[in-house]
Amino acid sequence: MTLSERLTQYEKLMRLDKPIGILLLLWPTLWGQWLASHGRPEWIILWIFVMGVVLMRSAGCVINDYADRGFDPHVERTKDRPLAAGTVSPKEALLLAAGLALLAFLLILPLDALVLKLSVVALFLAASYPFTKRFFAIPQAYLGIAFGFGIPMSYAALWGAVPAEAWWLLAANVFWAIAYDTEYAMVDRADDLRIGIKTSAITFGRYDLAAIAVCYVAALAILAWVGYARSIRWPFYAGLAAAAAIAAYHLWLIRAREPRACFRAFLHNTWFGAAIFAGIVASY
Repeated sequence: MTLSERLTQYEKLMRLDKPIGILLLLWPTLWGQWLASHGRPEWIILWIFVMGVVLMRSAGCVINDYADRGFDPHVERTKDRPLAAGTVSPKEALLLAAGLALLAFLLILPLDALVLKLSVVALFLAASYPFTKRFFAIPQAYLGIAFGFGIPMSYAALWGAVPAEAWWLLAANVFWAIAYDTEYAMVDRADDLRIGIKTSAITFGRYDLAAIAVCYVAALAILAWVGYARSIRWPFYAGLAAAAAIAAYHLWLIRAREPRACFRAFLHNTWFGAAIFAGIVASY
């Protein structure tokens, strides 16, 4: 394999060719950056966090595929991933993940000491999430914590502390993650049942659509409460209303539980996060 071909396999392993994961990790981080800075982000800190999102999402994908290398060959959607197909070795994957995590850590060294402490928790969450699918009935909740941990880290970087508001925002992200990742899990439900992986799509069963709807409502309600407590101006609520309309569209898409439609709804969740972010930006 040539160097160019190997780098292409690394790119696929990090899912840089599929940026949806970066966006789903980025939006809550941006919510935290804008709210913690009262609409006046410190651009160097913002750049550090954006780059950190890309690096940690890439590392998370590598760790996920390493953990699932025994399962992925048996799932139609994942059987051609580099580790599953054998084009990248497990040792290479671990070295790549370690290198990406180290780069992310070096990025945050200039920030508050609390950010460094929280980064250890963030790394643990990213590394341990793939293994929760073996024993946790709703691993999507764990994913929501991992994907939203940029929120408390943003407050720590800008305030030197993590207020209750940050944890409420993280809770909103957890509910959103359960909603969108259940849509994602519905794509692979038949394969996951066969190989014994636990997902929210399996746990919720025939109540999956209702559970997704409840999670969207809970996420929006928590965000609305945070906005009320902060006396945020009306454009924020316009953003929430747009996000609610997008969520309703997702529920319409997945009404028949058809895998391609579920995957389409999952991908479309970037607009849910973007609508909320646009409302935050416009309110300042």
